[in-house]
Amino acid sequence: MDDQPNRSRRVALGGLAGGLLVSAASTAQAQAPAAAAAAPAAPKNYPKPPFPVQQQPWPGLTSKMNPRPDHGETSYKGSGRLRGRKALITGGDSGIGRAAAIAYAREGADVAINYLPAEEPDAREVVALIRAEGRKAVAIPGDIRSEAFCKKLVEDAVRQLGGLDILVNNAARQASQESILDITTQQFDDVFKTNVYAMFWITKAAVPHLKEGAAIINTASVNAYDPGENIIDYASSKGAIMIFTKGLAKQLASKGIRVNAVAPGPFWTPLQVTGGQPPDALAKFGVETPMKRPGQPAELAGVYVLLASDEASYSTGQVFGASGGKGVP
Repeated sequence: MDDQPNRSRRVALGGLAGGLLVSAASTAQAQAPAAAAAAPAAPKNYPKPPFPVQQQPWPGLTSKMNPRPDHGETSYKGSGRLRGRKALITGGDSGIGRAAAIAYAREGADVAINYLPAEEPDAREVVALIRAEGRKAVAIPGDIRSEAFCKKLVEDAVRQLGGLDILVNNAARQASQESILDITTQQFDDVFKTNVYAMFWITKAAVPHLKEGAAIINTASVNAYDPGENIIDYASSKGAIMIFTKGLAKQLASKGIRVNAVAPGPFWTPLQVTGGQPPDALAKFGVETPMKRPGQPAELAGVYVLLASDEASYSTGQVFGASGGKGVP
């Protein structure tokens, strides 16, 4: 049998493949400079212990912390992932809530923040940052330990934003005590009313306003899984948040509303310098993590954006951890 036709075909295909390889190599060489230019920036050199000994009266101010926390004020770059959304964030003046508020605005959302009246200086900074992005900023001061205020908070946010798509239950109370004998009923009440009751009251008021595609994000903690012995009331409240999140996610799944939680490890926020940690422990705060430092609020901004966006459309009832390498949850 004559092999000439087959041999000719092999030559032709070999020539075509060679041409494609040359073309691909040329294209890769042409694109190499652009790819190099688009390489990600090196990670930030965030502060590590030891930190200066410091204490503030509760609830504390970001502006008085040393070093000052990074909330992404100069680093977070948005890409329109939340364009047209309307978000309510408790504890939005400082810490993780502030980082989420900045990121949401830069992703195209209008944002309402809640905070205590004593935190007004921090809140003004956040409002200015939101408005600098051309987004609507709504400031609603008040104490979420009151059920009546929690209902009014949601009503005011919905009215002023023109609706609600994202709810972030983030505000928290934490007070370190060496022994259970030192935890007063008032402290226990304050912790649970701020961390658990308020989440329940605010979520209950918000659900009737949420439509399909909406997201609820609760701030839990690594303490829900690995409780610190000096903050057992706080850890208990965070365990309740974790369970609340998982149960509510099942309940609201049929409505197309997603419910997730974030469980941060040690993060550098006013919560720590206002009695959340013993003063002498602050100098080495975060050193026990494999990264040997606390997280900065800016490092959680992307997680809160992801959970609020359509990119997490199949995630509900989940707890997303960020604990500097400890591996929980």
